[in-house]
Amino acid sequence: MTQPALIRRVRGRRPRLLDLFCCQGGAAKGYDDAGFDVTGVDKDPQPRYPFRFVQADAIEFVIAHGAEFDFIHASCPCQHDSDCQRLQGNNHPDLIAPTRAALEATGRPWLIENVRGARPKLRDPVMLCGPMFGVATYRHRYFEPGGGFRLTQPEHPAHTVPQAKMGRPVPPGHYGQFVGNFSGVDLARQVMGVPWMNRDGIRECIPPAYTQWIGRTALTQLAPALEVAA
Repeated sequence: MTQPALIRRVRGRRPRLLDLFCCQGGAAKGYDDAGFDVTGVDKDPQPRYPFRFVQADAIEFVIAHGAEFDFIHASCPCQHDSDCQRLQGNNHPDLIAPTRAALEATGRPWLIENVRGARPKLRDPVMLCGPMFGVATYRHRYFEPGGGFRLTQPEHPAHTVPQAKMGRPVPPGHYGQFVGNFSGVDLARQVMGVPWMNRDGIRECIPPAYTQWIGRTALTQLAPALEVAA
């Protein structure tokens, strides 16, 4: 397993963001677009991840190195709270609470992301949806800010465009449901803004437009501290 290197602030470089449980890098792309220097961590190899990558246990890594970053994003595995996984009777670890505890110990601003099923366990989360950012799919994701970071809930547009049935091709004038064994990987790549991903990555990813908005908000709030530290 790759051993993580010590990462230090270098004058003039972009603020550093730690992307925990990074998978194929949907969240990372948005943060990069916003202006962060991104490092991803995942327990599994991620050859499609488009930025600096460390294969390691995410919670162990953030305990050891989280304080070296300016902002931390954690997309805890959603399978524990996924309706599909519960229907199939699959058991998965619930990592939200231990991840939160590790993030709080860093003293850095942070964000936890998860699916609707995890909503009761998240503290005052903000919900983001594709049409808020011109993304043609209804992919609700919930974001709990912490460590002094704050988010304001954007207005949620009405769902006026019909959705294709799950797993079916997307008819003209419909939004796709790009989950499970969905049809239309090329369309999903285009809609979600993730041209490097395969089906496995797309069905779990955050559209980069979501984290670009979050990242710009974070940079605005971080600006005074970054100016002092430079």
